[in-house]
Amino acid sequence: VGAADEPCSPAQGKRGKKCGAAGGGGGGGSSSGGGSPQSYEELQTQRVMANVRERQRTQSLNEAFAALRKIIPTLPSDKLSKIQTLKLAARYIDFLYQVLQSDELDSKMASCSYVAHERLSYAFSVWR
Repeated sequence: VGAADEPCSPAQGKRGKKCGAAGGGGGGGSSSGGGSPQSYEELQTQRVMANVRERQRTQSLNEAFAALRKIIPTLPSDKLSKIQTLKLAARYIDFLYQVLQSDELDSKMASCSYVAHERLSYAFSVWR
């Protein structure tokens, strides 16, 4: 039974790959022989490595969102999804831009960064 006779795995179907096609892509053929399909072990190794890369990518993305959530002022009750976090970040950037454009912060407030940060956080939560 060749690779073309095997059913598609769910991962192959999701990524739009043709079922039954030999993996490996272009180049001068695989190490297992000229033009022959890759072995089951090679395909398993590739799949495991792809899963590792995907887990690392997901972990990196989640860490970036966690860092972003620490920067954006939110209420303690807020449990934001990733898309909500991105939308709120965009609104916060716009809010900060408007604050800078209107020169609402006087020099006394700017000298006390903690008070300025607290007042900005409050103003943003009221504004949104």
